[in-house]
Amino acid sequence: MKSNSNYQLFKNGTLLLSLLLICNICFAQTKVEQIDKLISMYGAYGKFNGSVLVSDHGKVIYKKGFGMANMEWDIPNKPNTKHRLGSITKQFTAMLILQLAADGKLDLQEPITKYLPDYPKKTGDKITTHHLLTHTSGIPNYTSFPKFFQEESRNPYTPNEFVKKFADKALDFSPGEKFSYSNSGYFLLGVIVEKLSGKTYEQMLHDKIFIPLNMNESGYDNHSDILKNRATGYENRGNKFINSNYLDMSIPYAAGSMYSTVEDLYKWDQALYTNTILSKDYMDMYFKPYISAFGNSHYAYGWGVGYNKIGKSADSIYTIGHGGGINGFNTNISRAPSDKSLVVLLNNTGRAPLNQMTRAIRGIMYGKDYKLPKKSVANEVLGVIEEKGIDAGITHYNTIKDSETYSLRENEMNGIGYQLMSSGKVEAAAKVFKLNIDAFPKSSNAYDSYGEALMNLEKNDLAIENYKKSVELNPNNQNAIGYLKKLGVDVSDLVKEAVVPDAILETYVGKYQLMPSFIITITKEGSQLKAQATGQPIADIFPKSENVFYLKVVNAQLTFNKNDEGKVFSVNLLQGGREITGKKIE
Repeated sequence: MKSNSNYQLFKNGTLLLSLLLICNICFAQTKVEQIDKLISMYGAYGKFNGSVLVSDHGKVIYKKGFGMANMEWDIPNKPNTKHRLGSITKQFTAMLILQLAADGKLDLQEPITKYLPDYPKKTGDKITTHHLLTHTSGIPNYTSFPKFFQEESRNPYTPNEFVKKFADKALDFSPGEKFSYSNSGYFLLGVIVEKLSGKTYEQMLHDKIFIPLNMNESGYDNHSDILKNRATGYENRGNKFINSNYLDMSIPYAAGSMYSTVEDLYKWDQALYTNTILSKDYMDMYFKPYISAFGNSHYAYGWGVGYNKIGKSADSIYTIGHGGGINGFNTNISRAPSDKSLVVLLNNTGRAPLNQMTRAIRGIMYGKDYKLPKKSVANEVLGVIEEKGIDAGITHYNTIKDSETYSLRENEMNGIGYQLMSSGKVEAAAKVFKLNIDAFPKSSNAYDSYGEALMNLEKNDLAIENYKKSVELNPNNQNAIGYLKKLGVDVSDLVKEAVVPDAILETYVGKYQLMPSFIITITKEGSQLKAQATGQPIADIFPKSENVFYLKVVNAQLTFNKNDEGKVFSVNLLQGGREITGKKIE
């Protein structure tokens, strides 16, 4: 009986183990099927065309291509398709800089003129490599220069020649004062790499990163090279695609010149959990959050780091990631160190909603509800405008903007407005920007764009009115303030901060819960009010009025609310045209 009993236990244990394995396999298959269905829908709606890789606990669970790498020859995207990365390049540039620092060839806190003696000392003596890495140098962003893409982007330059395009310009702010994304800073980092190594930036990428990590499908995207499996870049024009504009790759350089595959970026991700190419101390510096940047993130060295939402839930996970955008391509890499998961999305039709896709994929991975894609109001409307004109487009917009099957997004409407403006249809662009204002009346960016179109139409009085409204919503909108100056407006009152008595400031101190895992803590040092969101560095906030404050390091505004008894009970966070209310909990 004892022997039989043991046999029965063995049989039951084996059966239980088998059932558990089957359940795990089914669960994994369910996740993969959901991811595949999700991305297939994005593809069907014309919102994604590219390559995808997802890993969980360091193991690849999904990789696939969608749509065409080359539409002329019907060549499909695959996991080994080479896509331009755009600003994902910055994390590789930062790695090269830290490798030089680890070798004792560079001090991150020394002025850049120590390494670039020909750079103007007036500004270069104030700027460090750390400032360049964190987008806090104040150097104007060359891709934002007026008519840059029309007049400069097709021309080849040597790195030293191109530096002259921005080196003599005045700084936008004192180095270290705030975050302002600057491709110019990362371009300079590439020049520093070349100066200190005696090799080209391209050669350093190969020698110091690609070869050691066997990233054989990655490189610097030279237009003249014959490159197998290279994707062509396209732009979405309503319901059709066109070839993207030519860009000489000497222009993005160390700020955005790389190509890679989702499979090679998986190798990159895995290597970053080791000290294969950089010691632990410097790896810690690489990923350390330094300054508040965009959304809920702050910036490290070539990476955005912070808590990001999972699916539709209020839950969030700490991620290390970066996006990229370059003619005909947009890209995103998102790493979650807590479980070594990875989402890589490389798209070759421009402007895909990759952050939204990443959030939904993570929702699937963690068993949370997630949003399925909807058709784009903006793309539909642009298609009608190009076929039938602006009036027909507005009519169609009013028909579909509230439909459950369509999504109306401020950035997409803004994007088609600029597409129309760049093709000379400024009147139509202005009308699209006006629709965007009506839909998103709290968006500083919407008023800014409308002001630009009105200025191009020489309707300066209306342009001034909208630029002022943009600054009212975001007092730190330097672009709008700059254009107001050009239009002859005295901006001294616009940039003046209100004076709020200390006794009132004291009432705002406390913690405000905007979501279960997202709290803003308000503190006071002297007469300076400070705000710190969950997982982010502390930042000064400045008064627009007695109860409305704004941040200089990021486009956001806080409004403190009082009840009938005059007691502060909540705060409204306005960011990106959307508003969230948080209850005061302490």
